Amino acid sequence: MGSRSFEGVRFCVYSNDHSPRHVHAFLAETRVIIDLLQSGEVRLAQREKAITPPDSKITDVRKALRVAAEYFDELALLWENTHGTT
Repeated sequence: MGSRSFEGVRFCVYSNDHSPRHVHAFLAETRVIIDLLQSGEVRLAQREKAITPPDSKITDVRKALRVAAEYFDELALLWENTHGTT
């Protein structure tokens, strides 16, 4: 597992995880799965339980997405270092 923290958000990439390229973001009691798109953009993962718990604060979700976008290059490198591919 690799992890980095930026602006109070902890981002993790798990070595046994799967494509597409993504990170797990942790902020307060919220976990958000964020896809790191080849275009250099981020988006909320298109899957069940992309936000847990379901009643997480929307401000926490938005912050996780904003910070992931701001540190996209570092997070993409974290994925590559953990998985060896993009």
